[in-house]
Amino acid sequence: MNFISKKRQFLFGLALLLIAGFASPVAFAADGDYYQLKIYHLKTKAQEDRLDQYLQNAYLPALHKMGIKTVGVFKPVEQDTAADKKVYVLVPFSSLKKLTTIDQALNADQQYLANGKDYLEANYKDAAFTRMETVILQAFPKMLHPAVPNLSSPKTERVYELRSYESPTEKYNRNKVKMFNDGNEVALFKRLNFNAVFYAEVLAGSHMPNLMYLTAFNNKQDRDKHWETFSNDTEWKALSARPEYQNNVSRNDMVFLHPTAYSDF
Repeated sequence: MNFISKKRQFLFGLALLLIAGFASPVAFAADGDYYQLKIYHLKTKAQEDRLDQYLQNAYLPALHKMGIKTVGVFKPVEQDTAADKKVYVLVPFSSLKKLTTIDQALNADQQYLANGKDYLEANYKDAAFTRMETVILQAFPKMLHPAVPNLSSPKTERVYELRSYESPTEKYNRNKVKMFNDGNEVALFKRLNFNAVFYAEVLAGSHMPNLMYLTAFNNKQDRDKHWETFSNDTEWKALSARPEYQNNVSRNDMVFLHPTAYSDF
């Protein structure tokens, strides 16, 4: 690695440490995970196939070998006719150091380089994606690590719901994060069996201030039933009515996803 690359990696890691240690809206537990959420944007089925081959045969096996046992790969439920196809890749890390050094470790893995050659050495006129977003998140204190959902349906029927809650200001974001943790919203979701994969605050991304979480269901009907129960729950009604938790979400985006056959979640 040349000096410029080392300097860039150091500065990136330092920036994330500053965000997590000093600018983070809440005091997070030191042993909580960090998440990297990659969102690939694709135009063609050929790009999608090439990316699938890379993720399944090179990227996930390399991460597994490095001790990262659960990596999620998801696609929007309604994607076949979409002009902008997407693939979501969720990777948990036990520390910021591991997150910021993962590319260096991968590039030193000869088996990974060989297995991923078609993707990694693609010509600039024939890349496997048109654009890639990266979101860095930090796990909530009430759920420090990701969980593999306990679902009974086949993977092809499962529905994962990725929610993104933006707040009007940083102060309101702190308030919403507090509502999930101190207000026991995380515990409420757990009691109602929402099969959460993670809850986390966005440290770096294109939509901020923000938090995100991912829940899982056997199918769309199961999802709708869970949310109906949630909406009618007396604990939720009392929590959402509390004066201190008003107006803390300015935008609520949700994406329905299904796991790929090779996803660990």
